Amino acid sequence: MIAKPDAVTRGLVGEILRRLEQKGLKLVAGELRTIDEKTAERHYAEHVDKSFYRDLVAFITRAPSFVMVVEGPEDTWRIVRILMGPTNPAEAPPGTMRGDFGTVIAENLVHGSDGPDSAKREIDIFFPGLA
Repeated sequence: MIAKPDAVTRGLVGEILRRLEQKGLKLVAGELRTIDEKTAERHYAEHVDKSFYRDLVAFITRAPSFVMVVEGPEDTWRIVRILMGPTNPAEAPPGTMRGDFGTVIAENLVHGSDGPDSAKREIDIFFPGLA
């Protein structure tokens, strides 16, 4: 999971971690880091042909993010995505991270893997050797 630059600059990392831990998930790795362009391009490789790709890379590299690995039951990735809420904050229900704190779709606070394969790939990108 990633607390993106907007979450970090708004001081929401602690609240994001609190919600994960309250749900029973455990933080096993975390680091405040400014993601470099090469890493961002690897992370967003699936979007390379989309019109918003360059904006994604520019956004995630503009300021520090808090990159983390949380663990829990087998479907932890699904639990995290439910806690985050839909990508568009205008559609995210209250009680979700994006519903409570998100403002615009381009800056939607958090990123979570969309399945076990992407979780492994993303852990390998940000925490090599951990997965």
